[in-house]
Amino acid sequence: MLARLLFFCGLVMASTTAVAMTIYKSTNADGVVSYSDRPSKGAQVFVFRDRMEEHLERQVYLDIKKQKGLDVVYVRNDLYAPVEVELSFAGLSNVKGAPGQPIRRVLPARSNSRLALLTAITGGKPLVYTPKFEYSLGDPAEAAQSYRYPLPWRGGPFRLSQGANGQYSHYGPKNRYAMDIAMPEGTPIIAARGGVVVKTENGQNGRGNDPSGNFVRVLHDDGTMGVYLHLQKGSVSVREGQRVAVGSPLALSGNTGNSSGPHLHFVVQRNTGLGLVSIPYQFVQPMGVLPNFALGKQ
Repeated sequence: MLARLLFFCGLVMASTTAVAMTIYKSTNADGVVSYSDRPSKGAQVFVFRDRMEEHLERQVYLDIKKQKGLDVVYVRNDLYAPVEVELSFAGLSNVKGAPGQPIRRVLPARSNSRLALLTAITGGKPLVYTPKFEYSLGDPAEAAQSYRYPLPWRGGPFRLSQGANGQYSHYGPKNRYAMDIAMPEGTPIIAARGGVVVKTENGQNGRGNDPSGNFVRVLHDDGTMGVYLHLQKGSVSVREGQRVAVGSPLALSGNTGNSSGPHLHFVVQRNTGLGLVSIPYQFVQPMGVLPNFALGKQ
């Protein structure tokens, strides 16, 4: 089992380039799945996309209150974190009061804000328009502070299986500076920095529907966010809105979502303007790197 874990993780070892590596997935007659950077008969390209997405539609949304000849447009933020929003209108007919330029604003956590007041040009006729609404977690005005992260797990020692700019999957903006740490499923995962739990997922089994698998997202006091991914189903022990300190138990490591094998994917992100991007960070102590067994490097 350990050899298989090392083989999986060796495929995704740290890299210094930002060019995606092509990985091939094959299954032998015994049903054993293998991954390699070299094609073989019957192998298929394994596609790993930078699709780290939280579904916030029910927590950040437009709330339009209609009265006779009047539409009051609110944005509601039910998250325990600020959210940057942008609102514009298209396809206007019989509408007065729609702004000519998009409205961009940062809504505080757990807030409701009126962004527009639309009235009918001709009374008795309906207002016709199409709102375009975008949002992103976090406040882009926050300035990230220098911080060295304690290791976010108990046990080990474990090794890095893919680091910043890793060819396998760490080349998109949300994950470029992420680190993957190979570890057995069930390893205790702890908070590497204090903050407020913003979002969790706890019910995904195996690959599921979310590439992130089960996860915990923590908002730090400087506006950055630490995200712990691919956690074991049912193991998340914190709730949204809960404040955690360094070392607080969060969950157990797993192998859920778009995961190549048992590991913890840890990334630090911030909003840079209607979009989350990963940012560089360092652990308080150096980590060893797994060899790339697929390439024959020992």
